[in-house]
Amino acid sequence: MTTAPEDLLTLALSRPHDAISGAQRLLATGPEQFTASIAHQASGIGLRQLGDVDTAIRELRVALRLAEQSGSLQRELDALATLGATLGRAGHGKQGLACLDRAVGHSKGAFAGRVLIRRADVLLVLGRHEEALEDLRSAVSRLRRAGDQVWEARSRNYRGFVNLTLGRTRQADADFAVAERLYSDAGQAFEFAEARQNRGLAAFARGDLPLALEFLGAAGQRFEALGVTWPELAIDRCGVLLAAGLSIEAHEEAQRAVDQMDKDGGQPTKRAELLFAAATTALAAAEPLTARERAEEARRLFAAQRRPWWSARATLVQLEARHQAGERGPQLLRRLVDTAAKLDRLGAAEAPAAHLLAGRLALSEGRQVAADRQLAQAARPRRGAPPVARATALLAKALQSEAKGDTRGMLAACARGLDALDEHRLMMGATELRARATAHGAELARLALRDAVQRNDPRRLLTRSERWRATALAESPIRPPGDGQLVADLAALREVVRRAERVAPDTSAGTALERERRRLEHAVRSRTLETRGGASRSTAPFDLDQLLADQGETTLVEMVEVDDTLYAVVVRDRRIKLHAIGPLAAAALEVERARFQLRWLARGRLSNGPGLDIIGARLSAALLGDAAKDLGDGPVVIVPPGRLQALPWHLLPPLADRAVSVAPSTALWLWARRLRPPTDQRVALVLGPGLTAGSEIPRLAERYPAATVLDGRAATAERVLRALDGAWLAHIAAHGTFRSDSPLFSSLRLADGPLTVYDFEQLRQAPYRIVMSSCESGLAKPVGADELLGLTTSLVPLGAAGILASVVPVNDRAAVPVMTAVHDNLHAGHSLAESLTKARAGCGDDPVAVATASSFVVLGV
Repeated sequence: MTTAPEDLLTLALSRPHDAISGAQRLLATGPEQFTASIAHQASGIGLRQLGDVDTAIRELRVALRLAEQSGSLQRELDALATLGATLGRAGHGKQGLACLDRAVGHSKGAFAGRVLIRRADVLLVLGRHEEALEDLRSAVSRLRRAGDQVWEARSRNYRGFVNLTLGRTRQADADFAVAERLYSDAGQAFEFAEARQNRGLAAFARGDLPLALEFLGAAGQRFEALGVTWPELAIDRCGVLLAAGLSIEAHEEAQRAVDQMDKDGGQPTKRAELLFAAATTALAAAEPLTARERAEEARRLFAAQRRPWWSARATLVQLEARHQAGERGPQLLRRLVDTAAKLDRLGAAEAPAAHLLAGRLALSEGRQVAADRQLAQAARPRRGAPPVARATALLAKALQSEAKGDTRGMLAACARGLDALDEHRLMMGATELRARATAHGAELARLALRDAVQRNDPRRLLTRSERWRATALAESPIRPPGDGQLVADLAALREVVRRAERVAPDTSAGTALERERRRLEHAVRSRTLETRGGASRSTAPFDLDQLLADQGETTLVEMVEVDDTLYAVVVRDRRIKLHAIGPLAAAALEVERARFQLRWLARGRLSNGPGLDIIGARLSAALLGDAAKDLGDGPVVIVPPGRLQALPWHLLPPLADRAVSVAPSTALWLWARRLRPPTDQRVALVLGPGLTAGSEIPRLAERYPAATVLDGRAATAERVLRALDGAWLAHIAAHGTFRSDSPLFSSLRLADGPLTVYDFEQLRQAPYRIVMSSCESGLAKPVGADELLGLTTSLVPLGAAGILASVVPVNDRAAVPVMTAVHDNLHAGHSLAESLTKARAGCGDDPVAVATASSFVVLGV
């Protein structure tokens, strides 16, 4: 089909491949100069959109020459303006502006509006934002009066982007929304995707990360449908992923985009911006050498392209990388101060971060006056700033106050900063994003904790620790919109994994199934991350007086990490004591040694290492120290930091013969104590496939004759979830898999495939008590400030009062009598923690039985 010449230019920005093909067909007919000029211009625009800028410039020079020969001034000016815009994007800003200035000078009316848009594009690339904005205001007015719908949309899209760069998010989103509607009405598919992408940027600037991910995901699908690889999308996604705490994912995305551009070529200006994005992601991923190299390459390109706004930002990343690599000293400080001042003059959003880093460095160098000046600059309130930016400013205020000895001012800034981050966290519905978002408040929380330690004040230390501990588990999860699609994707994922288990991974079928598994996991995770916030708090804020009134005979030990040192706050008999334990790294090492030894014993093997009694004594010294003398004789609740959650606590001699439970926070433990069991006492028993030595489920079915028993083919995800929902007691005997790379895909193996954390989050109400006798079902990954992601932690905000699970792989055969004994004790009226302790005591001297029983922990009550 032949496309009319007048339609090719519109098509080039909507469907570039089709425009190039149409131009080639038109040129094959030997058209006169005017029409040939249009064809070459359309081809040049299409090539530019696809990243082949050098060829695009050659095509546009031909278009300009033919336009001059045609005798049409407007044709000549249009070709000249497109050439100027493309030269600007290629890094030849001076040449591009010369072409555009000439075109603007000879243009009138609506046509002048079109030319002004292209000049604004080059000015934007060069960082001359106010000049670009002035051109775009005039362009919008001219094009709206002329009724030129497509070009009005383009002018608004550009104006929105400039406003966004200047921090005017409300005006930006309003322009993007109008542009999106106009593009949709005109059938401009490519530019509609661009406008949707830009709406994602506006949402990001407001701090609404789920909405930003939703818009960027929708834009990506539209670009993919058009067969276009769009580097701007990768750049924008990297920024949003970094803000969401997904630094590894951002780094991988940036690297893929750089590799793709190295392969396909592209606009030099976009290459520089992509390298800048790759540098920032490398910095967040703690790869300072890579960050420094990428930032230097980007800075050189920006300098050659005469783009000072971008060049200054790249310089800051270089300096941050040098600081992250351990460099200090007056030279680095001078460069940081100069760069911060330059970023201020250029109106860059990174200016506060530059001042903050300069202030930190000045403090470490003992330069109090310089530090105060830089931190004051970083702490300046910025009107309409999103929560994370406000929290960063308040961190600078807290550091400034601390340096001056103003403790009250420091604590007030910390409290206000954490309040701002609560606002940020609650904008997100996904458990993962809420957990990772707490990383932004880690230093604010640490400043307040350090003050309590210096005062030797256990009450303040406990209260401040609870302010920013396990906050993501304090809110009920929010199901993403369109639950049906998520459920369907999870069912498809189970089927793919189940089929993959029967196929060799190195075959073509195995490769295809692995590729489909990754696709489905990406779809599930992306859909969940896009869930909007608005969660209600499941637990009440921590109340120390309530703890003292409710704890009874239970001793509570909350462990707090401050500056890599472990402290224990012991609360017993309404008294609170503080103990300094020792280095956290030493405690974490002892935990790993204990887990290693238990894994060997579970396999029935004896290692050459120390016995469990020696390991237990080492653990007690590293984790409890003198605090062990204050535990009394009753039950104990341990609230460890995230790095110590995978500990088999019964190995510690002071805890060996007593009821011990673990909680992510004291507030969550108090909340679990107040939960009331369901009145119908419904029991669910589940047996997954592949257990090597039978299972405890048949015996438990005899003890609970009215129980819902699901085994064999009946143990499917849908039936299991239905049975678990709101149960009084549930027991799942199934193999488990912990995914440290993506903890919410940790799973239990059922008849139709893995039951993941995403499946558990579909429950309306978790079982009041649940026992999981599968391997490592109690593991969780520490993320954020002090949050945990895993199978068991997903059940806490859903209303599980008590959970029994293992933190190391267990022996299937030895687990059967242990689990049976646990239920015997539950039936006798004991708590979950008491039942596990008594079951462990019944193991005698059998090392495998003792190791198996010691591998389980109780979470909650």
